[in-house]
Formats: sequence, structure tokens, C-alpha cells
Amino acid sequence: MQAIYSAAIVLAFIALGELVSIWSRARVPSLLVAMLSIFLFAQLGLVPETVIEDSLLPQIYAVLVIPLLFHMGSLIPLRTMLKQWRSVLIALSGMLTAVLALAAIVIPLFSFQHFVAGAGPLSGGIVATGLTTDGLTAAGVASAIVVLPALVLMMQSLPAMPLTNFLLRRYAMNLRDSGELANLAARAENEEQSSRKKLITFPASLAENNLFMLFCVLVGGSIATLLAVPTRVPASILGLVLGIASTAIGLTPERAMERSNSFGIAMAGVVAIVMAPLVTASMSDVIAALLPMVIILVVGGFGITAGGFIATKLLRWKPQLGMSVALTAMYGFPADYLLTNEVARSVGRDEMERDQLKDAMLPAMLVGGFTSVSAGSVVIASVLVSFL
Repeated sequence: MQAIYSAAIVLAFIALGELVSIWSRARVPSLLVAMLSIFLFAQLGLVPETVIEDSLLPQIYAVLVIPLLFHMGSLIPLRTMLKQWRSVLIALSGMLTAVLALAAIVIPLFSFQHFVAGAGPLSGGIVATGLTTDGLTAAGVASAIVVLPALVLMMQSLPAMPLTNFLLRRYAMNLRDSGELANLAARAENEEQSSRKKLITFPASLAENNLFMLFCVLVGGSIATLLAVPTRVPASILGLVLGIASTAIGLTPERAMERSNSFGIAMAGVVAIVMAPLVTASMSDVIAALLPMVIILVVGGFGITAGGFIATKLLRWKPQLGMSVALTAMYGFPADYLLTNEVARSVGRDEMERDQLKDAMLPAMLVGGFTSVSAGSVVIASVLVSFL
């Protein structure tokens, strides 16, 4: 099949998932719809098994995956991450506890390969799943295990999002009824100040030029790939670190790949990599992966929640907010934003109160999601895959 037809078919499933997610206000994950749909169509013989390969999206993934991780480093300003250090520690605690719990239970029950297949996707999102799937495929792992990361990614948000909604709602109601919300809003207004000036500032003609921004991102990805050989550090981790550093000094702008209008096609390549095992997998492969998937979700979800709760108590933070921050590892952006916005809208009694609630919860949730999904999970997936 010609590449343009194959790419249109793959993007049709991705677009369907996005539409369902928008209509359901993120209650139904877009990736669940997209991957389940293409799997069913492949089982019915309505799409060829080579549709992903023919679309050339895997080649786009190969070119843009490290620049994409460089872009991930530009999502949250370093000063914001430093200010929300509790969120960072809580998210890391939840992830590490989940990984240790999975290692203790999944490896003896199944295998180290099952552990690798579940740990990265559970503690992160689509990029970590793509790295894991790519690594498992390259290592020649059995197809029943290669399909596992996609299944974990599909299902992990279903238990996590309702629990987060419940916890955030309790936290927001306590803030509102205790009078603490007004104090937080006044403190935030007093602390408001102009952003620090960057060491490097590009002229507006370059900073707003799509092709120049794409060039900067590709250069960052190229440097990370080049440094991976002598340092023996995975290029994915180097790309992430370089993205954070480059954005902090002003060498690249925040959300660099989005500014270059190339983020969408890069993400399509990542989704295609994750979809690929489902298109070629047999029903027996999926059935064989169901039990490991359920155990990974239960054990990992408990580990994330427990690790977040312990860190929250040690840091003397509110448990409802801290556990919500830890749970962002299981769904990430934009679900963390949508959930917070929905809770603020439903709990706030007027527009000012809704804005105050959102300001009180959103930075912690976004930083928690970035720490786990965009950063921590990439490190975990990269390290674990290197042992295959």
C-alpha cells in the first residue's frame, strides 16, 4: 500500500481517539480508542498488517524521537520545577516505589522481560512506551511480551483518573471551606514577579520562525545522539537533560517543537510505534498478555499511590494533593490539566474562586506529570531497556 494511504489510515484511528477523548472530557483515553480500534480492524482483516510500516511513520519516529525528548525538556521552565520541588519528589517517590514493587513481584511471577515491558509505560506515557516497545522489538522478545507495553498504556488511566478526581475534589473542597484558599491566593499574588532574564535572547524574527525553531530542536537531538557514544548514557536521557538546560539559558524557547509546528507529526510517529505490535499481534498474544497486564496495573498502581502517600507525609503536604500528583504518572498531560480544570470548575462557587482553585492545584499537577511522564519514565525505560 502506498505511504500516503497507509498514513491516512493510521492517522484516522488516532484522530478518532482524540475526538472520543474530547467528547468524553478525557474520561475515555484517546490512546485506548485508537489502539483498540486498529487492533480490532486488523483482526477482522480490514487493514493490512503492514499498514504501520507502509505509512513510513516509524521512519519519522527514528528521526524525531530524540529531538522530541529534547522538546520535552523545554515544557516546564526550570524555575517552576525548582519552586514545585515537593511535586517533583512526590512524583519520583511514587515512580520508584512502583518500579521496586513490580521488580519484586513481576520478575518472580513472569520474567525480567515482562518487568521491563510494564515498568516504563506504567510510570510514564506514550514516549516511554515507544522507547520500551522499540527496545523489546530490537531485542527479539516474544510477540506476547512486545504487545504488553501498549496494553498497559491503554488501560492504566482507567483506574487512576477517577481516583485522582475524587482526591482532588476533596482537597479543593477543604481549601474552599477552610478559608485557606484566600490565603494561598494572596500569597501567590505577593510572590508574583517578572521572569528572570535569559542569558541568551534570539531576535523575534528568529524566535518566531518555524524552520529555525525546528533546526534548533534537531541540533539538540543531534548533540544528544553524538554524546551518547562516548558517555554511554542513552541518547534519550541526554536529549531530555539538554532540553532542560538549553531552555533554562534561553538557547531554545519553551515548548520548542510546538513552536516549530512539528510536534504533531513527531507524536504520530511515536503512536505508530506503539500501535505496531497490536496490528501484527494475534488474539492469542493479547490473551497471553492480559494476566501480566492486570498484575502490573494493580501492583504498579498500588506502588505509585503508596510511594506518593509516604513522600507526602514526610514533606508534610496535603495527602489528597500529593497522591494526585503521584497518580499523574498513570495518565500525564493533558489529562492532568483537564482533571484539575474540571474539579476547579465544579467546586468553585464563582469565577474568582474557580481561578484561585486552579492556581492552587494546577502547577503541582503539571510539574508532577512532567516529572513522571516526560522525564522520569524516559529515564526508567531507557535504563531498563539497556539490560535486555
